[in-house]
Amino acid sequence: MWNGLVGIAKEAYTASLDEGDVPRPLMMPLVRGELVGLIWVRPLKVGQDALAGIAELANIAAAAGADEVVLAWETHDVATACELPILGPAPCLNMVLATRDGHVLHQFPYSEQLLSRSPEGWASVAPDWRPAPAPQPGGELVPPIQAAVNFSFTPIELDHPDPFGVTLVLMEEDGYRISLTEAFAR
Repeated sequence: MWNGLVGIAKEAYTASLDEGDVPRPLMMPLVRGELVGLIWVRPLKVGQDALAGIAELANIAAAAGADEVVLAWETHDVATACELPILGPAPCLNMVLATRDGHVLHQFPYSEQLLSRSPEGWASVAPDWRPAPAPQPGGELVPPIQAAVNFSFTPIELDHPDPFGVTLVLMEEDGYRISLTEAFAR
């Protein structure tokens, strides 16, 4: 399962970079080994909004009762959006696999190969994946990612017969892009 999730994240990041976009943080919650879906962070403003927006990725995981979550983010982009120092290699796709009992940080550094540049100056690039360092059990996470991990396992208390459905609708209205698997689609 892990290799499949890494493949999904790498494909999504490669597609974003090819389109000249900044890859957004992505969460993949799992319930009893079943992937709930893919949740991309909403458009963010630099600063507190970015910190909150990334942490709020946890809402779907919490509402679904996830027992594992995988978060993926790019080192430099999250540091810039959240006005934080850069931790670890950059550019780098970071992925954390987390449960209630702890987490393991995986890093996939890459260099950017310029594919094209638009007349407006936007660059289309492709990642050239470099050797990955060893996984880091308990590795240091930037604050919004740590918050998303923590909140993923905090039950959401909504006085509603379908807390997952309500959470899904509210997050989509806020601009989160959500793609559920068949097992969790409504």
